[in-house]
Amino acid sequence: MRACNFQRNFLDTDLAMLLRLTQAFTLLLLSGAVYAADTPPLTTPPVLAVSETLGNALTLAQAEQLFLLHNRELQVAQSLYAGAQADTHSASQRPNPNLSLNSSSIGPANGIGRGPLWNKSFDSIVRIDQLFERGNKRELRGASAQFLADAAQHDVAETQRQQLYLVRAAYYDLLLAQHKKLILEQSSDLFDKALQAAQLRLTAGDIAPNEVARLRVDAGRAANDARRAAADLMRAQFNLAYLIGAEANAAQLLATDNWPGVQTLPAAIAQIESRADVQAAQQRVYAAEKNLDGARALQTRDVTLGLQYERYPGQPTNNGWGLGISMPLQINNTYQGESRRASADLAIAQNNLARVRAQALSEISRSYADLAAAQQAVQRFQNELLASAQQAADAAEFAYANGALGVMDLLDARRTLRATRIEAETAQADYAKAQAAYQAALSNDIASSENNTPQALDSQP
Repeated sequence: MRACNFQRNFLDTDLAMLLRLTQAFTLLLLSGAVYAADTPPLTTPPVLAVSETLGNALTLAQAEQLFLLHNRELQVAQSLYAGAQADTHSASQRPNPNLSLNSSSIGPANGIGRGPLWNKSFDSIVRIDQLFERGNKRELRGASAQFLADAAQHDVAETQRQQLYLVRAAYYDLLLAQHKKLILEQSSDLFDKALQAAQLRLTAGDIAPNEVARLRVDAGRAANDARRAAADLMRAQFNLAYLIGAEANAAQLLATDNWPGVQTLPAAIAQIESRADVQAAQQRVYAAEKNLDGARALQTRDVTLGLQYERYPGQPTNNGWGLGISMPLQINNTYQGESRRASADLAIAQNNLARVRAQALSEISRSYADLAAAQQAVQRFQNELLASAQQAADAAEFAYANGALGVMDLLDARRTLRATRIEAETAQADYAKAQAAYQAALSNDIASSENNTPQALDSQP
């Protein structure tokens, strides 16, 4: 009887020990799940719908506000940044432990024995293994992910810089299309009125029929030009509508701003290190350096520690704990390929940084030259060409009305005035877009570059 009680008590002790071990492991898993649940998910702010009451009038400031809310390229860049932030969380995590439940001593003769599961004749082993990374692998992996997240943040700023210039250029293209349409419609109306007056004079015998025919041809050409200008206006509306996410209201878009005034030409500035594209390329160089260090750290062997509890049915005195340790033998693979690949990726990142810097410098110089040329063209039209063309057209109209000028000379004067006015509007649009391009080329990164260097990250806990 005492032996039976002793065996029962020992079995109860084993059962309690296994239950406590299972509970402890369950708590470990639950703690990790709670930590993951407490971590706020990375979500993109909801996109507000474009108001149906956008109306006809649209200023450049309103277009820029709609761009910040609804531009699809900017939203994609923001989503990529959110994904990069999630990668930093994943890269900083420790490896999960492994739980294993094993059975042994199952013989073909006796099988698993009789009775309840706890009294079966096979041995039971509960084991937990935990991998411990050495060589600062986790720290290097986290630093690389953080640099890539910083690069993605600068990519958002770079996308905003490029797309904002496209919005401004599309706005000025819409403004130019509106002015061209107005000029060509006025010209078409003028030709129609002149044709009606010429037909009356033809009836009275004051002019020859060939002059009326020439006026009719030019009136038809002017009407075709006005229709093409209306199509160009619709195309400009849809181009701007896509950039600001207002496709449903594209036909209602009407640019109301005036052309920007001609200002004193600023000096060309070649400070490119603060640009978003250069900053993004620099952060990727930092990430590649950390990846190279991480590839070299692979040669440092990781260690796996194991803890197990063994139960032997019918032999309670032999139940006990066990410890284990394992590490890889770097015989076949010494990770030379990973190091060489990381070195090549670092060279690619460095070359890309040099390329981006050269492109940034070229963009600044080119936009400055375009702005200077556009400024001279606008000043030439404002100071000379427009006034001269208008004066010549007025003199031709007066001379034709008094019979001192032929119809061909009149038509030439009208065509010259119309072309000059359109060219003047085009020069204004070119200047406005050149100014926007120069401002975009000089724009600084909206994200702070503080704490984005390897030295700053290495100093963080």
